[in-house]
Amino acid sequence: MADDLQIASGTKQEQYESLLPQIEGLLQGEKDLIANMANITAALKEQFNWLWVGFYIIKENELVLGPFQGPVACTRIQKNRGVCGKCWADEKTLIVPDVEKFPGHIACSSLSRSEIVVPVIRNNQVVAILDVDSVSLDTFDETDRQYLEKVISMLNWP
Repeated sequence: MADDLQIASGTKQEQYESLLPQIEGLLQGEKDLIANMANITAALKEQFNWLWVGFYIIKENELVLGPFQGPVACTRIQKNRGVCGKCWADEKTLIVPDVEKFPGHIACSSLSRSEIVVPVIRNNQVVAILDVDSVSLDTFDETDRQYLEKVISMLNWP
């Protein structure tokens, strides 16, 4: 894959449709999970210019900060705490239009206004989550859910 990402314009769906094969190309032939997570976060951040895009990996029954793009972040999150911990506990994607209205929201950045969190499920258990934050309210919808779930399905988990 070329080193440069081709940033697309158009509808959200058109942007994802342009980005998916590029992400696939970035991951092709690379077996290192951390390298692949890093490239996924970079590609998503570059394309959509969201505030924060990153992975949390489950280690010793906690979500531990993994590869990300954006401001510094919370390092560890407990199960059922905040949007990320709730996503882990519920084992399903969560879309939060206004993080201030989410019970128990953890404000890693005061700039975050809306969020989507997608679980990475392997062998019927959550092994990580993809967390995306925006500075705008109501940024994420079913289109994001559909395409971000496709993106994380591209990860080859050991």
